[in-house]
Amino acid sequence: MKEPIQMVDLKSQYYHIKQEIDKAVIDCIASGAFINGPAVKEFQEGLEKYLNVKHVIPCANGTDSLQIAMMALGLERGDEVICPSFTYVATAEVIGLLGLIPVMVEVDPSTFNITAEIIEKAITAKTKAIVPVHLYGQSCDMEPIIKLAEKHNLFVIEDNAQAIGATYTFSDGRTAKTGTIGHIGSTSFFPSKNLGCYGDGGALMTNDDDLAQKMRMIANHGQEKKYYHKLLGCNSRLDTLQATILNIKLKHLDAYSQARNKMASYYDDAFANIEELDVPVRQLNSTHVFHQYTLKVKNGKRNELQKFLSGKGVPSMIYYPLPLYKQEAFKQFVNPDFILPITESLCNDVISLPIHTEMELDSMAYVCSQVQLFFNS
Repeated sequence: MKEPIQMVDLKSQYYHIKQEIDKAVIDCIASGAFINGPAVKEFQEGLEKYLNVKHVIPCANGTDSLQIAMMALGLERGDEVICPSFTYVATAEVIGLLGLIPVMVEVDPSTFNITAEIIEKAITAKTKAIVPVHLYGQSCDMEPIIKLAEKHNLFVIEDNAQAIGATYTFSDGRTAKTGTIGHIGSTSFFPSKNLGCYGDGGALMTNDDDLAQKMRMIANHGQEKKYYHKLLGCNSRLDTLQATILNIKLKHLDAYSQARNKMASYYDDAFANIEELDVPVRQLNSTHVFHQYTLKVKNGKRNELQKFLSGKGVPSMIYYPLPLYKQEAFKQFVNPDFILPITESLCNDVISLPIHTEMELDSMAYVCSQVQLFFNS
């Protein structure tokens, strides 16, 4: 191996598209159009075409996209919003920040995603919305979730920060990109995401004209016309320089997903005969873009494995070590004895291995050899 193995290698990825990036960035700087420049509109239209969705509303980051979505839906203080317990904090954080009640529910032990069956048990008279998170790069089973939402008149906000580019197939054969199935989709362009910029960035997507207009206004201080403010909004803009970079990387997104799938298959084959590991489950009705390659380690050996790999120069990450309901920030929303067994188990068992678009065969082989060594020694 020439270089140390990285969890995410943005530097090498940049070098592969350096000429495109450098020219576009220099042209953007030379134009002087740093706020809402032409590249923002170009990226919006490009992403709309890629996702086959009517409206994309760029914004400053993924957390803002979730907040703007909930503001646009007119949710009121005390309304309940169902979300998974096993996810990044932003999903539930914005719910609490807006005076709403995050109802954190269990997840499926195989896919790590929430299901309609799980959601239905948590619905009350105060429930107004559901936030399915397409965790690690694979879609939730959205068809039954949409049917359940229609039955109970609930909004669906897809948290698509980890699964942009994934495709979901309905029972009748129709397909849709994740983020375009519910009332609103949200995503992040944080640098380590599958479609990442070189700073912060985010977007919302919807097929609803009225919601799109409202979200654009909210993201722009509640105004359609400058200095005339119809709503209380916020200042959440996608920077023109970041849009310039995203325009280029969007063209490579499918190739990036193919590379990640190739690496995931290599890992699957290497770990297939290790009884103490569960490789990621791939749903038949969803493609997987492998934002993370996440194993479940049996028999309480996860932390021991991570320590061993670290000593061998193999990085790894634990997404996520503590359930949301055990975070101090959310203690006001749950009883002290509240527990979700599957979530607790996943927090103790999961580990994510390096997977990125520039990872070479010798690095993958070394990672696999060290995991195998740990379990076979």
